Amino acid sequence: MKIYTKKGDGGLTSLFGGQKVSKDNIRVEAYGNVDELNSYLGLLRDLIEDSAIKNQLLKIQNELFVVGSILATPPAKEKLLSKKKTQVSFEIGKDQISFLENMIDSFDKELAPMTHFILPGGHAIVSHCHIARNVCRRAERRVVHLTHEEPVEEAIIMYLNRLSDYLFVLARKLTKMLQVDEIKWKP
Repeated sequence: MKIYTKKGDGGLTSLFGGQKVSKDNIRVEAYGNVDELNSYLGLLRDLIEDSAIKNQLLKIQNELFVVGSILATPPAKEKLLSKKKTQVSFEIGKDQISFLENMIDSFDKELAPMTHFILPGGHAIVSHCHIARNVCRRAERRVVHLTHEEPVEEAIIMYLNRLSDYLFVLARKLTKMLQVDEIKWKP
Protein backbone atom coordinates (compact mmCIF):
# COMPACT_ATOMS: atom_id res chain seq x y z
CA MET A 1 0.00 0.00 0.00
CA LYS A 2 1.42 3.35 -1.02
CA ILE A 3 1.50 5.92 1.80
CA TYR A 4 1.16 9.05 -0.31
CA THR A 5 -1.42 9.36 -3.07
CA LYS A 6 -1.19 13.13 -3.76
CA LYS A 7 -5.02 13.14 -3.87
CA GLY A 8 -5.26 15.19 -0.68
CA ASP A 9 -2.95 17.95 -1.82
CA GLY A 10 -5.91 20.16 -2.78
CA GLY A 11 -7.37 20.16 0.73
CA LEU A 12 -9.93 17.43 0.14
CA THR A 13 -10.18 13.93 1.57
CA SER A 14 -12.48 10.99 0.96
CA LEU A 15 -14.87 9.61 3.52
CA PHE A 16 -15.64 5.89 3.63
CA GLY A 17 -17.69 5.25 0.51
CA GLY A 18 -15.83 7.81 -1.62
CA GLN A 19 -17.56 11.12 -0.82
CA LYS A 20 -15.03 13.97 -1.05
CA VAL A 21 -15.08 16.64 1.66
CA SER A 22 -12.82 19.44 2.82
CA LYS A 23 -10.16 18.39 5.30
CA ASP A 24 -11.63 20.88 7.78
CA ASN A 25 -15.09 19.27 7.54
CA ILE A 26 -16.58 18.67 11.00
CA ARG A 27 -16.80 14.91 10.31
CA VAL A 28 -13.09 14.81 9.45
CA GLU A 29 -12.36 16.94 12.53
CA ALA A 30 -14.35 14.52 14.71
CA TYR A 31 -12.61 11.34 13.56
CA GLY A 32 -9.27 13.16 13.50
CA ASN A 33 -9.65 13.96 17.19
CA VAL A 34 -10.51 10.32 17.87
CA ASP A 35 -7.35 9.32 15.99
CA GLU A 36 -5.29 11.76 18.07
CA LEU A 37 -6.81 10.30 21.23
CA ASN A 38 -5.90 6.81 20.04
CA SER A 39 -2.28 7.94 19.57
CA TYR A 40 -2.16 9.37 23.09
CA LEU A 41 -3.54 6.12 24.48
CA GLY A 42 -0.79 4.26 22.61
CA LEU A 43 1.80 6.49 24.27
CA LEU A 44 0.17 5.99 27.65
CA ARG A 45 0.07 2.22 27.14
CA ASP A 46 3.79 2.26 26.29
CA LEU A 47 4.57 4.14 29.52
CA ILE A 48 2.52 1.98 31.88
CA GLU A 49 3.97 -1.24 33.27
CA ASP A 50 0.77 -2.78 34.69
CA SER A 51 -0.33 -5.49 32.22
CA ALA A 52 -4.03 -5.32 33.14
CA ILE A 53 -4.17 -1.59 32.41
CA LYS A 54 -2.13 -2.06 29.23
CA ASN A 55 -4.72 -4.62 28.08
CA GLN A 56 -7.59 -2.28 28.93
CA LEU A 57 -5.97 0.49 26.90
CA LEU A 58 -5.36 -1.84 23.97
CA LYS A 59 -9.03 -2.86 24.02
CA ILE A 60 -10.03 0.81 24.08
CA GLN A 61 -7.66 1.62 21.22
CA ASN A 62 -9.32 -1.06 19.09
CA GLU A 63 -12.72 0.35 19.99
CA LEU A 64 -11.57 3.85 19.03
CA PHE A 65 -10.68 2.51 15.58
CA VAL A 66 -14.29 1.38 15.32
CA VAL A 67 -15.49 4.81 16.47
CA GLY A 68 -13.27 6.44 13.85
CA SER A 69 -14.59 4.12 11.15
CA ILE A 70 -18.17 4.92 12.06
CA LEU A 71 -17.45 8.65 12.09
CA ALA A 72 -15.65 8.44 8.72
CA THR A 73 -18.81 6.97 7.18
CA PRO A 74 -21.47 9.48 6.12
CA PRO A 75 -25.06 8.40 6.86
CA ALA A 76 -25.74 7.74 3.16
CA LYS A 77 -22.97 5.10 3.10
CA GLU A 78 -23.69 3.26 6.38
CA LYS A 79 -24.77 0.16 4.46
CA LEU A 80 -21.21 -0.17 3.12
CA LEU A 81 -19.88 -0.21 6.68
CA SER A 82 -22.52 -2.73 7.78
CA LYS A 83 -21.24 -5.13 5.10
CA LYS A 84 -17.85 -4.97 6.83
CA LYS A 85 -19.54 -5.93 10.12
CA THR A 86 -19.44 -9.55 9.06
CA GLN A 87 -15.64 -9.39 9.17
CA VAL A 88 -15.12 -7.15 12.20
CA SER A 89 -17.44 -5.83 14.87
CA PHE A 90 -18.16 -2.23 13.90
CA GLU A 91 -20.39 -1.45 16.83
CA ILE A 92 -20.03 0.70 19.88
CA GLY A 93 -22.79 0.13 22.36
CA LYS A 94 -23.79 -0.83 25.83
CA ASP A 95 -21.15 -3.58 26.19
CA GLN A 96 -18.28 -1.18 25.55
CA ILE A 97 -19.83 1.51 27.74
CA SER A 98 -20.47 -1.01 30.55
CA PHE A 99 -16.84 -2.13 30.36
CA LEU A 100 -15.68 1.45 30.98
CA GLU A 101 -18.18 1.91 33.81
CA ASN A 102 -17.05 -1.33 35.46
CA MET A 103 -13.40 -0.24 35.26
CA ILE A 104 -14.27 3.18 36.70
CA ASP A 105 -16.14 1.57 39.60
CA SER A 106 -13.32 -0.90 40.19
CA PHE A 107 -10.65 1.84 40.27
CA ASP A 108 -12.83 4.12 42.36
CA LYS A 109 -13.15 1.50 45.12
CA GLU A 110 -9.37 1.62 45.60
CA LEU A 111 -9.15 5.42 45.78
CA ALA A 112 -9.73 7.90 48.55
CA PRO A 113 -12.85 10.01 48.11
CA MET A 114 -12.23 13.28 46.31
CA THR A 115 -12.38 16.34 48.55
CA HIS A 116 -10.90 18.87 46.09
CA PHE A 117 -10.51 19.37 42.39
CA ILE A 118 -7.26 17.81 41.23
CA LEU A 119 -4.65 19.56 39.14
CA PRO A 120 -3.08 17.44 36.39
CA GLY A 121 0.48 16.43 37.14
CA GLY A 122 2.60 14.81 39.79
CA HIS A 123 4.23 12.32 37.42
CA ALA A 124 4.79 12.26 33.64
CA ILE A 125 2.57 9.18 33.20
CA VAL A 126 -0.27 10.83 35.14
CA SER A 127 0.15 13.99 33.06
CA HIS A 128 -0.07 11.98 29.82
CA CYS A 129 -3.26 10.37 31.09
CA HIS A 130 -4.77 13.81 31.75
CA ILE A 131 -3.75 14.99 28.27
CA ALA A 132 -5.49 11.93 26.81
CA ARG A 133 -8.58 12.80 28.88
CA ASN A 134 -8.60 16.32 27.45
CA VAL A 135 -8.20 15.07 23.89
CA CYS A 136 -11.11 12.72 24.59
CA ARG A 137 -13.26 15.64 25.76
CA ARG A 138 -12.35 17.56 22.59
CA ALA A 139 -13.27 14.56 20.44
CA GLU A 140 -16.59 14.35 22.28
CA ARG A 141 -17.26 18.06 21.61
CA ARG A 142 -16.48 17.61 17.90
CA VAL A 143 -18.83 14.63 17.67
CA VAL A 144 -21.57 16.61 19.43
CA HIS A 145 -21.01 19.41 16.90
CA LEU A 146 -21.35 16.87 14.09
CA THR A 147 -24.75 15.80 15.47
CA HIS A 148 -26.04 19.30 14.70
CA GLU A 149 -25.36 18.65 11.00
CA GLU A 150 -25.82 14.91 10.53
CA PRO A 151 -27.07 11.95 12.56
CA VAL A 152 -24.48 10.18 14.72
CA GLU A 153 -25.04 7.10 16.84
CA GLU A 154 -25.83 8.28 20.37
CA ALA A 155 -23.68 5.47 21.79
CA ILE A 156 -20.56 7.13 20.36
CA ILE A 157 -21.11 10.26 22.43
CA MET A 158 -21.88 8.17 25.50
CA TYR A 159 -18.74 6.08 24.90
CA LEU A 160 -16.47 9.12 24.58
CA ASN A 161 -18.05 10.70 27.66
CA ARG A 162 -17.49 7.56 29.71
CA LEU A 163 -13.98 7.16 28.31
CA SER A 164 -13.01 10.61 29.57
CA ASP A 165 -14.35 9.64 33.01
CA TYR A 166 -12.33 6.41 32.82
CA LEU A 167 -9.19 8.38 31.98
CA PHE A 168 -9.74 10.74 34.92
CA VAL A 169 -10.12 7.86 37.37
CA LEU A 170 -7.21 6.04 35.70
CA ALA A 171 -5.04 9.13 36.30
CA ARG A 172 -5.99 8.98 39.97
CA LYS A 173 -5.23 5.24 40.09
CA LEU A 174 -1.88 5.79 38.40
CA THR A 175 -1.08 8.51 40.94
CA LYS A 176 -1.68 5.99 43.70
CA MET A 177 0.24 3.19 41.93
CA LEU A 178 3.21 5.48 41.32
CA GLN A 179 3.08 6.62 44.94
CA VAL A 180 2.93 10.31 44.16
CA ASP A 181 0.66 12.88 45.73
CA GLU A 182 -2.42 14.19 44.01
CA ILE A 183 -2.10 17.92 43.50
CA LYS A 184 -5.21 19.43 45.02
CA TRP A 185 -6.50 22.70 43.62
CA LYS A 186 -6.75 25.19 46.45
CA PRO A 187 -7.95 28.58 45.21
